[in-house]
Amino acid sequence: MSDNPAIKPLLRALAQERTQVPPLWLMRQAGRYLPEYRAIREKTASFLDLCFNPMLAAEVTLQPIRRFGFDAAILFSDILVVPHALGQRVTFEIGEGPQLDALGEPSALARLDTALDHGKLAPVYETIAHVKSNLPREIALLGFCGAPWTVATYMIAGHGTPDQLPARLFAYGHPKAFARLIDILVEASAAYLIKQFAAGVDAVQIFDTWAGVLPADEFQRWCIEPVARMIAKVRAQVPAARIIGFPRGHRAAALPRRGSGRCRGTRLDDGA
Repeated sequence: MSDNPAIKPLLRALAQERTQVPPLWLMRQAGRYLPEYRAIREKTASFLDLCFNPMLAAEVTLQPIRRFGFDAAILFSDILVVPHALGQRVTFEIGEGPQLDALGEPSALARLDTALDHGKLAPVYETIAHVKSNLPREIALLGFCGAPWTVATYMIAGHGTPDQLPARLFAYGHPKAFARLIDILVEASAAYLIKQFAAGVDAVQIFDTWAGVLPADEFQRWCIEPVARMIAKVRAQVPAARIIGFPRGHRAAALPRRGSGRCRGTRLDDGA
Protein backbone atom coordinates (compact mmCIF):
# COMPACT_ATOMS: atom_id res chain seq x y z
CA MET A 1 0.00 0.00 0.00
CA SER A 2 1.45 3.38 -1.02
CA ASP A 3 0.55 6.96 -0.16
CA ASN A 4 2.59 8.34 -3.06
CA PRO A 5 0.40 11.12 -4.51
CA ALA A 6 2.07 10.72 -7.91
CA ILE A 7 0.06 7.55 -8.57
CA LYS A 8 -3.30 8.90 -7.39
CA PRO A 9 -5.09 10.67 -10.26
CA LEU A 10 -7.29 12.78 -8.00
CA LEU A 11 -4.34 14.14 -6.03
CA ARG A 12 -2.50 14.93 -9.25
CA ALA A 13 -5.53 16.91 -10.42
CA LEU A 14 -5.70 18.75 -7.10
CA ALA A 15 -2.03 19.65 -7.63
CA GLN A 16 -3.16 21.28 -10.93
CA GLU A 17 -1.53 18.63 -13.08
CA ARG A 18 -3.12 17.56 -16.33
CA THR A 19 -4.30 13.98 -16.25
CA GLN A 20 -4.96 11.83 -19.28
CA VAL A 21 -8.41 11.03 -17.96
CA PRO A 22 -10.16 13.38 -15.50
CA PRO A 23 -10.47 11.68 -12.10
CA LEU A 24 -13.95 10.67 -11.09
CA TRP A 25 -15.45 10.38 -7.63
CA LEU A 26 -18.87 10.24 -6.05
CA MET A 27 -19.74 13.17 -3.84
CA ARG A 28 -22.47 11.46 -1.82
CA GLN A 29 -20.81 8.53 -0.06
CA ALA A 30 -22.40 5.11 -0.62
CA GLY A 31 -25.96 6.37 -0.48
CA ARG A 32 -29.25 4.58 -0.37
CA TYR A 33 -29.02 3.42 -3.99
CA LEU A 34 -26.63 0.49 -3.30
CA PRO A 35 -28.28 -2.77 -2.24
CA GLU A 36 -25.16 -3.76 -0.30
CA TYR A 37 -25.43 -0.52 1.69
CA ARG A 38 -29.12 -1.11 2.41
CA ALA A 39 -28.33 -4.62 3.64
CA ILE A 40 -25.88 -3.22 6.20
CA ARG A 41 -28.16 -0.34 7.19
CA GLU A 42 -30.98 -2.77 7.98
CA LYS A 43 -28.75 -4.42 10.58
CA THR A 44 -27.91 -1.20 12.47
CA ALA A 45 -30.17 0.46 15.00
CA SER A 46 -29.66 3.99 13.70
CA PHE A 47 -27.76 5.96 11.11
CA LEU A 48 -25.36 7.32 13.75
CA ASP A 49 -24.74 3.79 15.01
CA LEU A 50 -23.54 2.98 11.50
CA CYS A 51 -21.38 6.11 11.33
CA PHE A 52 -19.72 5.21 14.64
CA ASN A 53 -19.11 1.54 13.85
CA PRO A 54 -15.59 1.61 12.33
CA MET A 55 -15.74 -1.76 10.61
CA LEU A 56 -19.17 -1.20 9.08
CA ALA A 57 -18.48 2.43 8.17
CA ALA A 58 -15.26 1.33 6.46
CA GLU A 59 -17.15 -1.34 4.55
CA VAL A 60 -19.74 1.20 3.39
CA THR A 61 -16.96 3.60 2.35
CA LEU A 62 -15.37 0.91 0.18
CA GLN A 63 -18.56 -0.37 -1.48
CA PRO A 64 -18.71 2.22 -4.32
CA ILE A 65 -15.02 1.63 -5.07
CA ARG A 66 -15.57 -2.10 -5.49
CA ARG A 67 -18.65 -1.59 -7.63
CA PHE A 68 -17.61 1.38 -9.80
CA GLY A 69 -13.83 1.77 -9.52
CA PHE A 70 -13.87 5.49 -8.74
CA ASP A 71 -10.63 7.44 -8.25
CA ALA A 72 -11.50 8.37 -4.67
CA ALA A 73 -13.43 6.97 -1.73
CA ILE A 74 -15.23 9.38 0.57
CA LEU A 75 -15.40 8.64 4.27
CA PHE A 76 -18.80 7.39 5.41
CA SER A 77 -19.98 9.75 8.14
CA ASP A 78 -22.19 12.82 8.48
CA ILE A 79 -21.68 16.56 8.89
CA LEU A 80 -23.70 16.52 12.12
CA VAL A 81 -21.16 14.47 14.06
CA VAL A 82 -19.55 17.85 14.87
CA PRO A 83 -22.58 19.18 16.81
CA HIS A 84 -22.77 15.76 18.47
CA ALA A 85 -19.13 16.12 19.58
CA LEU A 86 -19.92 19.62 20.87
CA GLY A 87 -22.55 18.22 23.22
CA GLN A 88 -25.72 18.81 21.22
CA ARG A 89 -28.15 15.89 21.06
CA VAL A 90 -28.38 14.55 17.50
CA THR A 91 -30.58 11.72 16.25
CA PHE A 92 -31.74 10.56 12.83
CA GLU A 93 -35.39 9.61 12.61
CA ILE A 94 -36.58 7.36 9.78
CA GLY A 95 -38.56 9.45 7.32
CA GLU A 96 -37.74 12.70 9.12
CA GLY A 97 -34.00 13.14 8.79
CA PRO A 98 -31.76 14.64 11.47
CA GLN A 99 -33.28 15.90 14.73
CA LEU A 100 -31.29 18.10 17.13
CA ASP A 101 -32.04 19.96 20.36
CA ALA A 102 -32.63 23.33 18.72
CA LEU A 103 -30.54 26.35 19.74
CA GLY A 104 -33.45 28.72 19.35
CA GLU A 105 -32.20 31.43 21.71
CA PRO A 106 -28.74 32.91 22.34
CA SER A 107 -28.75 31.48 25.87
CA ALA A 108 -28.91 27.96 24.39
CA LEU A 109 -25.31 28.28 23.19
CA ALA A 110 -24.26 27.76 26.80
CA ARG A 111 -25.30 24.12 26.39
CA LEU A 112 -22.49 23.56 23.91
CA ASP A 113 -19.02 22.46 24.87
CA THR A 114 -16.35 25.01 24.01
CA ALA A 115 -14.08 22.43 22.37
CA LEU A 116 -14.66 19.37 20.23
CA ASP A 117 -14.75 16.06 22.11
CA HIS A 118 -12.44 13.93 19.98
CA GLY A 119 -13.32 10.93 22.12
CA LYS A 120 -16.80 10.94 20.60
CA LEU A 121 -15.23 11.05 17.16
CA ALA A 122 -12.61 8.36 17.77
CA PRO A 123 -14.65 5.79 15.77
CA VAL A 124 -14.45 8.10 12.74
CA TYR A 125 -10.67 8.25 12.94
CA GLU A 126 -10.57 4.47 13.35
CA THR A 127 -12.74 4.11 10.25
CA ILE A 128 -10.18 6.10 8.27
CA ALA A 129 -7.43 3.69 9.32
CA HIS A 130 -9.51 0.67 8.27
CA VAL A 131 -10.30 2.20 4.88
CA LYS A 132 -6.70 3.18 4.21
CA SER A 133 -5.51 -0.37 4.83
CA ASN A 134 -7.94 -1.70 2.22
CA LEU A 135 -7.84 0.91 -0.55
CA PRO A 136 -5.92 0.17 -3.78
CA ARG A 137 -2.82 2.33 -3.90
CA GLU A 138 -4.09 4.49 -6.77
CA ILE A 139 -7.34 5.43 -4.97
CA ALA A 140 -7.44 8.57 -2.82
CA LEU A 141 -9.38 8.81 0.44
CA LEU A 142 -11.42 11.94 1.03
CA GLY A 143 -12.51 13.11 4.47
CA PHE A 144 -15.01 15.90 4.96
CA CYS A 145 -16.95 18.17 7.27
CA GLY A 146 -19.82 20.60 6.97
CA ALA A 147 -19.10 24.31 6.63
CA PRO A 148 -20.01 26.45 9.67
CA TRP A 149 -23.01 28.13 8.00
CA THR A 150 -24.63 24.87 6.92
CA VAL A 151 -24.02 23.11 10.24
CA ALA A 152 -25.34 26.15 12.12
CA THR A 153 -28.63 26.00 10.19
CA TYR A 154 -29.33 22.52 11.59
CA MET A 155 -28.14 23.40 15.08
CA ILE A 156 -30.44 26.43 15.32
CA ALA A 157 -33.57 24.97 13.69
CA GLY A 158 -33.12 21.50 15.17
CA HIS A 159 -33.80 19.91 11.77
CA GLY A 160 -33.51 20.56 8.08
CA THR A 161 -35.56 23.43 6.64
CA PRO A 162 -36.40 24.35 3.03
CA ASP A 163 -35.05 27.90 3.19
CA GLN A 164 -32.92 27.94 6.37
CA LEU A 165 -35.16 30.72 7.72
CA PRO A 166 -34.60 29.94 11.44
CA ALA A 167 -30.84 30.43 11.07
CA ARG A 168 -31.25 33.56 8.97
CA LEU A 169 -33.64 35.10 11.51
CA PHE A 170 -31.27 34.15 14.33
CA ALA A 171 -28.37 35.83 12.50
CA TYR A 172 -30.42 39.00 11.92
CA GLY A 173 -31.89 39.14 15.41
CA HIS A 174 -28.88 37.98 17.44
CA PRO A 175 -25.78 38.83 15.37
CA LYS A 176 -23.29 38.52 18.25
CA ALA A 177 -24.62 35.13 19.32
CA PHE A 178 -24.67 33.89 15.75
CA ALA A 179 -21.10 35.06 15.20
CA ARG A 180 -20.15 33.21 18.39
CA LEU A 181 -21.72 30.00 17.08
CA ILE A 182 -19.84 30.38 13.80
CA ASP A 183 -16.60 30.91 15.74
CA ILE A 184 -17.22 27.70 17.71
CA LEU A 185 -17.82 25.80 14.51
CA VAL A 186 -14.74 27.21 12.80
CA GLU A 187 -12.55 25.99 15.67
CA ALA A 188 -14.29 22.63 15.99
CA SER A 189 -14.42 21.88 12.27
CA ALA A 190 -10.78 22.80 11.72
CA ALA A 191 -9.75 20.56 14.62
CA TYR A 192 -11.85 17.74 13.14
CA LEU A 193 -10.21 18.04 9.72
CA ILE A 194 -6.73 18.15 11.26
CA LYS A 195 -7.49 14.88 13.04
CA GLN A 196 -8.77 13.36 9.80
CA PHE A 197 -5.50 14.21 8.08
CA ALA A 198 -3.56 12.73 11.00
CA ALA A 199 -5.64 9.55 10.67
CA GLY A 200 -4.72 9.22 7.00
CA VAL A 201 -7.09 11.00 4.58
CA ASP A 202 -5.47 12.34 1.41
CA ALA A 203 -7.74 15.36 1.01
CA VAL A 204 -10.90 16.80 2.55
CA GLN A 205 -14.07 18.43 1.30
CA ILE A 206 -15.97 21.21 3.07
CA PHE A 207 -19.66 20.98 2.26
CA ASP A 208 -21.66 24.21 2.44
CA THR A 209 -24.91 22.61 1.36
CA TRP A 210 -27.09 25.64 2.09
CA ALA A 211 -24.79 28.40 0.83
CA GLY A 212 -27.13 29.08 -2.07
CA VAL A 213 -29.84 30.74 0.06
CA LEU A 214 -27.62 33.67 1.04
CA PRO A 215 -27.25 36.98 -0.82
CA ALA A 216 -23.73 37.98 -1.86
CA ASP A 217 -22.79 39.99 1.24
CA GLU A 218 -24.00 37.33 3.67
CA PHE A 219 -22.42 34.60 1.54
CA GLN A 220 -19.10 36.38 1.94
CA ARG A 221 -19.58 36.89 5.69
CA TRP A 222 -21.03 33.54 6.72
CA CYS A 223 -19.61 31.17 4.08
CA ILE A 224 -16.39 32.44 2.51
CA GLU A 225 -14.80 34.11 5.54
CA PRO A 226 -15.41 31.29 8.08
CA VAL A 227 -14.21 28.64 5.64
CA ALA A 228 -11.10 30.71 4.88
CA ARG A 229 -10.38 30.82 8.61
CA MET A 230 -10.85 27.05 8.84
CA ILE A 231 -8.43 26.46 5.99
CA ALA A 232 -5.82 28.72 7.59
CA LYS A 233 -6.09 26.78 10.85
CA VAL A 234 -5.82 23.43 9.08
CA ARG A 235 -2.82 24.47 7.00
CA ALA A 236 -1.09 25.85 10.08
CA GLN A 237 -0.95 22.22 11.24
CA VAL A 238 -0.99 20.42 7.87
CA PRO A 239 0.78 22.79 5.44
CA ALA A 240 0.24 20.61 2.37
CA ALA A 241 -3.43 19.90 3.11
CA ARG A 242 -5.52 19.44 -0.01
CA ILE A 243 -8.94 21.00 0.55
CA ILE A 244 -11.98 21.10 -1.73
CA GLY A 245 -14.73 23.66 -1.10
CA PHE A 246 -18.31 23.06 -2.20
CA PRO A 247 -20.69 26.01 -1.65
CA ARG A 248 -23.72 24.34 -3.19
CA GLY A 249 -26.13 26.46 -5.17
CA HIS A 250 -24.11 29.67 -5.19
CA ARG A 251 -22.98 31.32 -8.37
CA ALA A 252 -19.35 30.70 -9.28
CA ALA A 253 -19.07 34.41 -10.08
CA ALA A 254 -19.48 35.17 -6.38
CA LEU A 255 -16.29 33.30 -5.52
CA PRO A 256 -13.03 35.27 -5.41
CA ARG A 257 -10.48 33.99 -7.88
CA ARG A 258 -6.80 33.86 -7.05
CA GLY A 259 -4.51 32.83 -9.87
CA SER A 260 -5.47 30.89 -12.96
CA GLY A 261 -4.96 27.31 -11.78
CA ARG A 262 -8.12 25.25 -11.39
CA CYS A 263 -8.70 21.68 -10.33
CA ARG A 264 -9.55 19.47 -13.29
CA GLY A 265 -11.19 16.74 -11.26
CA THR A 266 -14.76 15.71 -11.97
CA ARG A 267 -17.55 15.18 -9.43
CA LEU A 268 -20.67 13.15 -9.67
CA ASP A 269 -23.38 14.68 -7.52
CA ASP A 270 -26.62 12.75 -6.99
CA GLY A 271 -28.22 15.63 -5.09
CA ALA A 272 -26.18 15.85 -1.89
